[in-house]
Amino acid sequence: MRQPVDVKDVAQTALEQLAPKAEEAGVTITSDLGSAPTTGDPVLLERSVANLVENAIKYNVPEAGRIWVRTGMLNGALVVQVANTGPHVPAYEVGSLFEPFRRLNADRVDSAKGAGLGLSIVRAVVQAHGGNVTAVPREGGGLVVTVRLPGAGAGPGRTPPGR
Repeated sequence: MRQPVDVKDVAQTALEQLAPKAEEAGVTITSDLGSAPTTGDPVLLERSVANLVENAIKYNVPEAGRIWVRTGMLNGALVVQVANTGPHVPAYEVGSLFEPFRRLNADRVDSAKGAGLGLSIVRAVVQAHGGNVTAVPREGGGLVVTVRLPGAGAGPGRTPPGR
């Protein structure tokens, strides 16, 4: 159900839910949550942010891992960015991480980390909200995943104000 929602609140809820999992994994989360109003399905948006943070926890370094989560507005668009420390991700592998059932260095035996649906679900939700999601390797290892959505008043099929 689409309604006005501030992704800052959605991200805060996701981070609160995942704090125990991060602590258990020895991962420190730093957040910088600025207001990011949009119109959308708050449950799906929360699940998307949670999927990004869960992936950042799972695919992190074994000790003293770090995650940075930011929300805010940039040039009229809502932005959510999740970055993490972790193994080096070759640039040519990044695009395939958004395909269903794909995980970096996955083999058939290692299913403990999940089915490889997290980022494909994020992409589907973001596209349904008229946005896009990109990922780039983070210098030093890990990924920087950026979600861009239309800000409040904009939406699929509508031009953001001022354009």
